[in-house]
Amino acid sequence: MTILCATHFSDAAQNAATAAAELARRLDTPLFLVHVLSPDLVKAFGQQLEETALAALKDEVQRLEKLGARVSHQLVQGEPAESLARLAEEKGATLVVTAAPTSASPFLGLGGTVDRLAQLLPVPMLVVRDVAPFEAWVKGERPLKVMLGVDRSLPFEAAREWVKGLRRHGPVEVVAGRIYWPHEEYQRMGLPHPLAFQDVTPELKNALEHEVHTLVESLEEGGRPVRVRLELGVGRIADHLVALAAEEQADILVVGTHHRRALGKLWSVSHHAMRLAKMSVASVPVMEGARGVQQHIPTLRSVLVATDFSEAGNRAIPYAFSLMRGGGTVHLVHVGEPRMAPEQERELNQRLRQLVPAEARTQSRMVEVKVLSGEDVAATLLHTAERLDVDVICLGTHGRSGLTEALMGSVARYVTTHASRPVMVVRPPEA
Repeated sequence: MTILCATHFSDAAQNAATAAAELARRLDTPLFLVHVLSPDLVKAFGQQLEETALAALKDEVQRLEKLGARVSHQLVQGEPAESLARLAEEKGATLVVTAAPTSASPFLGLGGTVDRLAQLLPVPMLVVRDVAPFEAWVKGERPLKVMLGVDRSLPFEAAREWVKGLRRHGPVEVVAGRIYWPHEEYQRMGLPHPLAFQDVTPELKNALEHEVHTLVESLEEGGRPVRVRLELGVGRIADHLVALAAEEQADILVVGTHHRRALGKLWSVSHHAMRLAKMSVASVPVMEGARGVQQHIPTLRSVLVATDFSEAGNRAIPYAFSLMRGGGTVHLVHVGEPRMAPEQERELNQRLRQLVPAEARTQSRMVEVKVLSGEDVAATLLHTAERLDVDVICLGTHGRSGLTEALMGSVARYVTTHASRPVMVVRPPEA
């Protein structure tokens, strides 16, 4: 493990180097300090420029070593972003630290070195704006306060794991920030819309809070709570998340990144957060979460299993219970026709209860049986899975295609294609 820090010897760069040294000391990892020279400037000013830059770099190393960090250094030539990214890979850096673009930078640094570097790095990048929180954290004076941007995505999972790693080295107060637009969430969960588009019903608020708590649950190991903030937002998510982090007086805003380029940057949360935030920002790429050995292994707590009472549909039920061997909740459902008569609903409910395996009644699982209604079976199941925030959807299929495809086959295919959650499809044995 190595922390790589880029410097151009400005006051902002010195603050970033100090933060990097404090982190290196706290994480007990080496610090690699780098200055990149432009080849054109070297041609113009010759060896004298190299000697001056090298002397300044050595002075900075001496200053950081007095803070207790183990520091090595290197002077390189080339395009800054590409050179730093290449060096980070060569040195096996696990974090790259840099100063933020200055307020005088055109378009808040859009297209500058920091912006380009963020697109090239396969490891987390920390843009430092204030060194004081890092110094206080290392001295044990107070915890770091982190605002973690939350959604259901791979970049979020990578960011969550990075914060979890930070928590292993000292007290970190985490606030989970979720920006949402009610209209989209009502559609996703199949909930009735209130008259005003911006109104938030208790049912929607409770469902969103439950979802966020589930997503950040792994951060609460050791009894360290995570506070959840839901914020209604229209337009660019980054603007609302930055404002929420400022309101919470966060020391670091942590976001995941897809490494979007060109027009994709228009809706990139990490891209705009690094430009607009007044606090330090950590941008964590997806590949960091994918390559790390510290990946979070999820605990399955709930499963939604649906049946149409056919042999293929019923076959999925025991498989759903098998996923909850350690305890959890099985939501056993059937989607009936809209506007069912009460006696018909009671009859279907009773049929569902009779399908619960006898073995399951003697174990620690909870069983929730419910008859749903809807014209579109697959859409009703997807909405219910989102509303209940289940970990897995389990369905049976007839294993047929073409003209012989029956109901559960078409539903399973649609759900598998459109679900945002893992789907377990149970096929019948070969004839």
